[in-house]
This record gives sequence, structure tokens and C-alpha cells, in this order.
Amino acid sequence: MDTKNRNQVEARYYRLAQIIGNQKAKPPIQPIFPFGRSKWYAGIQSGIFPKPVHVGRTALWRGSEIDDLKKKIDRGELAI
Repeated sequence: MDTKNRNQVEARYYRLAQIIGNQKAKPPIQPIFPFGRSKWYAGIQSGIFPKPVHVGRTALWRGSEIDDLKKKIDRGELAI
């Protein structure tokens, strides 16, 4: 498999419910980041969190950007 095809296969996206969790879902979705929708969107507006990619009416976030954000928070480079 060449590099171009490998990058396409490895690309993944998250929906908001996967990022901030949804305890009312069956089964409940555990959050990557433990805060709510308002804080997430405020972080996008302030430039702390990545902007979504829109596919139709659906907002998706690139997995690589979410992974980078999680690493920065875990290393203490970004205080939330």
C-alpha cells in the first residue's frame, strides 16, 4: 500500500458525543475530555480547541487533532 492510500485509511474522525461523552446513550459513551458542550464550543471560539470539519450538517473533528490536544493536556502544556 502506498503512502497516499495509507493516510486515507488511517484518517479518523470523532463526533461531539465521542469527545465529551453521552451518559444517556445506550450503552453510555465515555468522554475523551470530561466537560460539557458549552465549554467545548467556547474553547473552539477562543482558539484552544480545534475547529470541526462539516460534512453536510454533521460536525466532525479530525482524530489527529484530538490526539494532539489530549497529549498537550496530559503533558501540562494546556490548562483547561
